[in-house]
Amino acid sequence: MAAPGFWDTPEAAQKVAQEVDGLRDETEGFRKLEQKAEDLATLWEMASEEQDDSYVKEMEETLNAAQTQLAHLEIGMLLCDEYDKNNAILTLHAGAGGTEAQDWTSMLLRMFTRFSEREGYKVELMDILPGEEAGVKSATIEISGHNAYGILKSEKGVHRLVRISPFDANARRHTSFSAVDVMPEIDETVHVDINMNEVRVDVYRASGAGGQHVNKTSSAVRMTHLPTGIVVQCQNERSQLQNKEMCLKLLRAKLFDYEKNKQDKMMSDIAGDYQAIEWGSQIRSYVFQPYTMVKDHRTGAETGNVQAVMDGDLKMFSEAYLRSLRQQKVKEN
Repeated sequence: MAAPGFWDTPEAAQKVAQEVDGLRDETEGFRKLEQKAEDLATLWEMASEEQDDSYVKEMEETLNAAQTQLAHLEIGMLLCDEYDKNNAILTLHAGAGGTEAQDWTSMLLRMFTRFSEREGYKVELMDILPGEEAGVKSATIEISGHNAYGILKSEKGVHRLVRISPFDANARRHTSFSAVDVMPEIDETVHVDINMNEVRVDVYRASGAGGQHVNKTSSAVRMTHLPTGIVVQCQNERSQLQNKEMCLKLLRAKLFDYEKNKQDKMMSDIAGDYQAIEWGSQIRSYVFQPYTMVKDHRTGAETGNVQAVMDGDLKMFSEAYLRSLRQQKVKEN
């Protein structure tokens, strides 16, 4: 009997289930829109026949609901890139600035977690390195669900915070940066060549608050891909074996992203319009003082409700980014 392949694994079953749920939601969305259109037509006929203005309010409510449903379906149609439907792996790194930057990174981690949960996605912490005094130096989370990568790819880049620092005794205004990387999770159907002879595997004791396994056994795993210098680590699973599996998953995604970025850079260099994302080139600014505003510098989308954004209300930024990608493709074609 042949050895079981990817499609015989629990991961494959989960992937198929996610796609089925996604397609079911899209189909149901079209049915709801069709029903609202029929309701609107019926109300129009009744209002016309009876010459009754009392139907106007109900027609407006039905029309608004239909427009909201249509906008939701439009976003689904924009998620058409090859890996948009995949799970997402999101990594955060605090920039220079010590405790202030680390606190900002922990705020972003909370924001992305809340946004993902609002969208109905499952969030799993793969790795976290706490700051010395507060906050987080770095963290990696896996976000599972249909179109997770397509929705969250808009967050890749440098996020800038401007506020009066709670860690400054003189209450001065500080600017902090945190870098966010977003990659699609790559399953076994996509070939990513990993020669384990070129991977150094280190095990160590996990850092953190302690517990039955944490800090007591060398269960944390770090993998270094020697040809590229890519380093991944995981310490949040209960056993060394589980952490190794999570590390391999993360390494596959990072190597895939590395090769894809190399190809994209070559194509952009040929076209003459490549512009690298650098540490100082933020994609979005979050201003807490002297006024409140969150602005995306790529799309121009902005809002004054900073607290709602920090509580996970990122949909306007994600949708604006997807529409801008669509417009860019139309111009190129």
